[in-house]
Amino acid sequence: MKGRKFLILFPLLALVLTSLACGGSFTTANIPEAWMSTDEAGSNRTSVFTQDAVFYAQVQLKNAPDDTTVKAVWTAVSAEGVDPNFVIDETEFTSSDDLIHFSLSNDQLWPPGQYQVEIFLNGSLDKTLTFSVQ
Repeated sequence: MKGRKFLILFPLLALVLTSLACGGSFTTANIPEAWMSTDEAGSNRTSVFTQDAVFYAQVQLKNAPDDTTVKAVWTAVSAEGVDPNFVIDETEFTSSDDLIHFSLSNDQLWPPGQYQVEIFLNGSLDKTLTFSVQ
């Protein structure tokens, strides 16, 4: 009977020790809401932009320890004269609970088409916001 208990407990113990050795951690950080807007404050929500616009992505971060990372990856999914799924830029912040403002501007006009910004929380994709330029 003792041998069976050991056989059951050994894999469980090995799993716990492996998790600790790999820096396993648990966080309650989450993104309850994210949206696109025409202004940095996030008041004017939209999913359609003009060609001369600055894109703003607003990310509400909750229950986050001080070392929480949030990253935005901006992509031209299908825009005139641009290769499909062209990654335009990436930006990362380290923060605790806050409203995080990501922005993307262009010295020229944005090509009409479909775009997206992927929001990563601690390295894992959490939200994808799609928008268009007309």
